[in-house]
Parts: sequence; structure tokens; C-alpha cells
Amino acid sequence: MAFKAEVYQNQYLAQGAKEVHAIMTVVADGATSMVSSSGRLFGIICDTSGSMDGGKIRAAKAAIASLINLIPDDAAFFVVTGSQEAIVRFPASPATPQNRTQAIESIRAIDANGGTTISKWLLRARSEFAKMPAASRQAVLLTDGENEPSDEPILEEALALCEGAFQCDCRGVGTDWKVAELKKIAGRLLGTVDIIASPQLIEADFSAILQKAMSKAISDVSLRLWTPSGARVLFCKEVSPEIVDLTGRARQVKPQIQDFPTGSWAGNESRDYHFCIEVNPGAVGDEMLAGRASLIASVGGVETKLSEARILAIWTDDEAQSTKIERHVAHYTGQAELAQSIQEGLEARAKGDTDAATAKLGKAVKIAYESGNEATAKLLRTIVDVENPAEGTVRLKRAVAKEDEMALETRSTKTSRITK
Repeated sequence: MAFKAEVYQNQYLAQGAKEVHAIMTVVADGATSMVSSSGRLFGIICDTSGSMDGGKIRAAKAAIASLINLIPDDAAFFVVTGSQEAIVRFPASPATPQNRTQAIESIRAIDANGGTTISKWLLRARSEFAKMPAASRQAVLLTDGENEPSDEPILEEALALCEGAFQCDCRGVGTDWKVAELKKIAGRLLGTVDIIASPQLIEADFSAILQKAMSKAISDVSLRLWTPSGARVLFCKEVSPEIVDLTGRARQVKPQIQDFPTGSWAGNESRDYHFCIEVNPGAVGDEMLAGRASLIASVGGVETKLSEARILAIWTDDEAQSTKIERHVAHYTGQAELAQSIQEGLEARAKGDTDAATAKLGKAVKIAYESGNEATAKLLRTIVDVENPAEGTVRLKRAVAKEDEMALETRSTKTSRITK
């Protein structure tokens, strides 16, 4: 499996300038040579609190049973259900026909009652993942409601323990869960978050998550960033396929080297990262290696560099050179602004501030139009009537379905890739 990295930046800085921006595109090509010999473990974490009773729990049980049957024979799986407590319905085991049958039988006995303490669900899943620490480790978490307020501080501790132990995609079914809550969990555990508008769609969503998880060819990949003495990393973000701020996740390897987790990679995917590095400003004509970005993984117990790219800085008094914004940097800066405008617009709308909501969501429509982010533009049209997308002229819709509002909030960080 080969990784290729390419950096896009305007390396020319004005005299006295010290911020260096760069976009690094990483492409993984080939899926077989680095597949973990230690296997793949897939965890299913399902909410069984009282609010899941009825159609939701019936659909969830059917979806889990179907999912178990889809897990490849050479993988392993487990099932955890949770309310105010967490129960291992089926422990981490190979996906043999007998184990599948036993797991599905245990699922049929599930009922829904009690409260919601997600910290316990995650910690119980962590104990199962610990049985295969060298495997590719992926979970899906399904819930339909808000976490108990008393569990919030405990959840923070649980997330700290689970970081690096496994990745987790989070799904909320219906409209009674909190987007910010699942975004926090998915963000810390390097997963995705989305809404499942109706219980009938759970099975299809689970199947897509499993297919993606089973395509992972190499796990626990880190983005290693070296910076020169006196420099500091202002931020490191994944910006495609969606915006994920990795800055606070840095692990200091050496005084000038930090590792940022990127999780598992499939054999045919690409991601973009945005770095901003503050360096000591040079004189006109000075050149500097402002950073060196590498992808690092452990292959066969040996740390291996998968790819590397250089970030440069050259100081100039040529204004035409120093003021030019590289188009990849400009594009992803705009995508970050798009996500922020949507968030601020929805918050203003919830507070009844029509003018602010209209302005922010109008700005979002304009950015989505200019950047070609049609998926987000389509979601915005469920919240506003668009009169002129090029100018961002919109009117707030009087009636908006809750699921449409939550879908926009949930998917606002998904970005469009810049065209070549």
C-alpha cells in the first residue's frame, strides 16, 4: 500500500510575516500489502434506554442481526447494549457461523428501558477492544436521546480513556438527540456522525458503516509534523472529506516533533490537511524549511514512514508574490468559514434572531455556491428559500422539519474537494 503526499502553498511571505499556511493532500493507493495480520474487530454499541421502546428498538435489533450476518468470516465482532448500565450481549469473538447464530439469539432478548449513560457504554466497548489491541478497531454507536446530565463529567473521562483505543462512528435516530453531544464523541474517537431520520433506515446505514470499516487496510496512522526551533503549530486540521480539528490531539514526540492521530486508512482514499505554523520571521531573501509533514504507522511492530512533504517559507518584498493566496488554501479556508456560518446561523435562528440568522445562512449559501459544495447547498435549501445564491440572498423558511435542521447541523463540516 503506497501513500503519496503533496503540499500546496504560497511559500512567499512579506517582510515581518510569520504565519505559514499549507494544504497537504495525502492519497492511499493499494489495499493489500499492509493489511493488519492481527485482524479486524467491529463493535456494535446500541442504546436500549426507555425512549428506544417500540419501533426504534425493533428496527435496531433487525439491523444488528443483519449487520452480524454481513461481517466477513475473517473478522471478529461484539455487541454492547446500554441504558443506565452497559451489558456485553456478545463478547469479542470470531465471526463464525455458530457465533453469529448465538449473537443474533442474544439480540432477540433485548428490550428497552432505563436512562442514558454513554460513558458506561464506551468503557464497556473499550474493554472488548482491549482483547485485540493490535487489530483494526472500529465501532458504531446508535442512540436516540440525550445523555444524562450527571454523566457529562464522567463521559469526558471515558473519552480520554477511549482515545486511541478504537474509532467510533455515531448515529442518532429520530430527532431527540443532541448533535453537539454526538459530534464531541465522534470527534474524539476519530469517527463520523450523522442523523438517521427514521428507524427503517438504520439497517442501510449500519451496512455502509461496516463496509467502510472492513475496507480499512492499515490502522493507527499518525501525521507527524516537524517544525524548526522557535516555531509553533497554530493549528492542524483535516479539511477533507470533512473538517476535523486535530490541534488539541497532538502528542509531543520530541521538542520539535508532534504526532496528530488520523486513525485507520482504506486502500483507496484521500484526505487533505491544513497546517498553520508560526515561525520566526526572516529578512528579505531568506529561505526556511518551515515544516516537514510525514505519515507514520507501525507495520509489523516497526515504525514506518509512509510519505513525507516539505513546507517552505521565503521572505520577499515583492507584494505581488506575498499577497497571492494559493487556491487550495483559499478553498479550504472558505469551507471552514462555511461550516462556521451555518453553525452561527442555526444558533441565531434558535434564539429567534431572524436578521442574524438570515445574514449568516445567506453567507453560507454564497460560499457553498462559489465553492461548488452542492451537498451543503442542498441542505441549506431545506432551511432557507434562496433568491440569489451568488449574492447570498435568502429568506428563512417559516416551517422547517426538525430532521432537516439537524441534518444541516450534523453535516455542516463535510467539505467539497477542490477541482484540479
